Amino acid sequence: MNSLTVNPKVLSVAAAVFAGALALSACSPANEKESTQAPTTEAHTMQSQPAEAMEHDHATMTSQAGQEHSGHDHPEDGGPAPEGMVMAENPAYPAGMKVQLDADHMPGMKGSPATIVGAYKTYTYAIDYTPVGGGEPVKNHKWVVQEEIEDAGSQRIPDGTVVTVLADHMKGMQGAKATVVSSTEETVYQVDVQADGMTMKNHKWVTESEIKPAQ
Repeated sequence: MNSLTVNPKVLSVAAAVFAGALALSACSPANEKESTQAPTTEAHTMQSQPAEAMEHDHATMTSQAGQEHSGHDHPEDGGPAPEGMVMAENPAYPAGMKVQLDADHMPGMKGSPATIVGAYKTYTYAIDYTPVGGGEPVKNHKWVVQEEIEDAGSQRIPDGTVVTVLADHMKGMQGAKATVVSSTEETVYQVDVQADGMTMKNHKWVTESEIKPAQ
């Protein structure tokens, strides 16, 4: 029989094709794995990002709510004036008069409309105190009157004096130890006020210099 003669070039081409097929077979699973994993990773990212964003938004809203609550920690109705307070004679702003507040004791108060509830002659104090039960110290709180300080007597209390507060204008105030920062003998007023979307009755206190005629 005649021996089969194979062209070397043909063998070379066949070998190259076979090697290429092996390479494709070896690489194919990895490529397929990558192509199937990529959407999973992308889907995970798309799912995790909204959750993180929601957590961030919730934390922001909670923080803002806390700040708003802190700003409006006064009760909606401050109640009557303490017993023994002396009504002012011929005050600049008599009870029932419509006025505008120039005080900024809380958010939204400055420039707010208000109605005078009562006008009194007494000593009025700004104080520093730490709330009973804990909490951040309150600086330069305005105002408490002589009749809202334990054993105050009738004399004006000097700045720097440590006193016990009887007023309950804010949570943690009643019974707190406080330091007198400043004082005034201006006529002091109780008012009904609308501030930052909140209506407060019998708000204590606003001094005469913190009030202007209604616009």
